[in-house]
Amino acid sequence: MSILITNIKQLVQTRTHGISKVSGEEMNELPLIENAYLLIEHDTIVEYGSMKNIGGIIAEKTIDATGKIVLPAWCDSHTHLVYAGSREQEFADKIIGLSAEEISSRGGGILNAAELIKNTAEDDLYDQAVVRLKNVMQLGTGAIEIKSGYGITLESELKILRVIKRLKQDFNILVRPTFLVSLAIPEVYKDNKAGYIDEVVNTIIPEIAREQLVKYIDLFCDEGYFTLEETDRILEAGVKHSMVPKLHVNKFSAVGGVALGIKHNARSLDHLEQIKPKDIKALKDSRAMPVALPACSYFSNAPYTPARTIIDSGLPLAIASDYNPGTSPSGNMNFVVSTACIKMKMTPEESINAATINGAYAMGAHKMFGSITRGKKANVIITKEIPDYKYLPYAFGENNIDTVIINGIIVE
Repeated sequence: MSILITNIKQLVQTRTHGISKVSGEEMNELPLIENAYLLIEHDTIVEYGSMKNIGGIIAEKTIDATGKIVLPAWCDSHTHLVYAGSREQEFADKIIGLSAEEISSRGGGILNAAELIKNTAEDDLYDQAVVRLKNVMQLGTGAIEIKSGYGITLESELKILRVIKRLKQDFNILVRPTFLVSLAIPEVYKDNKAGYIDEVVNTIIPEIAREQLVKYIDLFCDEGYFTLEETDRILEAGVKHSMVPKLHVNKFSAVGGVALGIKHNARSLDHLEQIKPKDIKALKDSRAMPVALPACSYFSNAPYTPARTIIDSGLPLAIASDYNPGTSPSGNMNFVVSTACIKMKMTPEESINAATINGAYAMGAHKMFGSITRGKKANVIITKEIPDYKYLPYAFGENNIDTVIINGIIVE
């Protein structure tokens, strides 16, 4: 099917081929065309430009976008969308100041979440994930990375990853699957962390690789999680099985995980709420994309990634939702873009770049997603009638999306 969008008030993020990401001062540049048109054929952007140059283009469907903004669909490079149930009681318990032990005794925490996954049938887990995926697509997400990590055991991790594989097969959206090494040590290994790491390296990674379930491997290299030595060993095992490294790093402390991730040629380094000059220097000499997770900081009432330090140092930055049941129970990238502006002092241009072209780069999808470029996939958001693209992050409590098109198909 061909779709012609006409009378676009602002066609935002128009790029030529060869631009894979934007960094430093470039992040404040957001190319656009006023009073524009966009032509989609099948799943591809084939032409765009000023309305005065539209000529005699005819399409099977025409959308009049008078007064509306068109921009690329969001690229959410960090989610844990597949999980069982929800954790609103834990949310309430934290507000009244209960301890981690008290919350766990009342059914909260990661270990209880893992037990719930264990006791949830795969089809039920899939059905829950379908609801979430449909919702984020309607909110404008057109490409998404989904991590495991809440299963903890091999059987539960495989269950999560098989659900992610089904979502990838069943839905018209790019899904990047990632094996996230457990966020908590299983009870059976609570006094034997080395034994658990042996199982990850010798059993879990090879089995996941055998089933060809993931593109990336990720883990938490930080105080209270995996040490540098443990992370090094796990990433080496992942790379041996053709998994591309990513890292959760510098959320609580800067222990050297940034340099280690770069050593392993990590695609992205995510969180970075704590960052030191040596981390900035290491990032400058790498291909890794720094990724901030502002909704996680908002929900957890935690420090925000120092976006100004990163961008003003000449580095790129992506933003993602960190959609998960414990610390960021929302996949709404519109809120993420707003929060980046409000709390991290990113300009609207920087935030939109971070959520589109740089987000695509963070999941290795920049060649086909993240910008309005001839030959790229037709993933676009059509807003409601709004004054300017800056209104999207400004009006943080409104849903200003009218239509979402993913791979040339209108999301219902």
